[in-house]
Amino acid sequence: MTPILTMPNRAKASIAGALILTAVGAAPALADDVLVTHRLSAALASEIASEVVASCARQGYAETAVVVDANGREQALLRGDGVGPHSLDSAYNKAYTAATFKTDTTKLAERVKTSPEFAALFTLPHLLPAGGGVVIKIGEETVGAVGAGGAPGFNLDDGCAKAGLDKVRDRLK
Repeated sequence: MTPILTMPNRAKASIAGALILTAVGAAPALADDVLVTHRLSAALASEIASEVVASCARQGYAETAVVVDANGREQALLRGDGVGPHSLDSAYNKAYTAATFKTDTTKLAERVKTSPEFAALFTLPHLLPAGGGVVIKIGEETVGAVGAGGAPGFNLDDGCAKAGLDKVRDRLK
């Protein structure tokens, strides 16, 4: 018969205490593996899109606005009165490009002019290096982007996209 080994209660308590301390000590390491991110509310995304369209309308331009999340997925879309159907793709592609590159599309358009290697990326679907895509950030974190399409010039699209973001900038904290 094999003898059964038993531990005194004090030894059991010491082992249990060591296990608890190890688990508690590991908790901060686990927290480092979890990313905390921010998201725009549907109401805020809609407000941005509405202001983009309204800003262009005040200037006499028909515009479409698309707001995407940080992954480039549509969150809000508003097609202004009288804007062409191509503006839906244009606005989305600009927003997607800005969000995924974490850079305004006007800056990307300038970089494309000087780097053939970089320009080659824009053969991928939904990437459009043209003014009108503006990154939405909280601090340094990209939380989305707004794209504008339909005005008679990328610089005008860019101005309307920025107007939409400017309206809510004080709430992006």
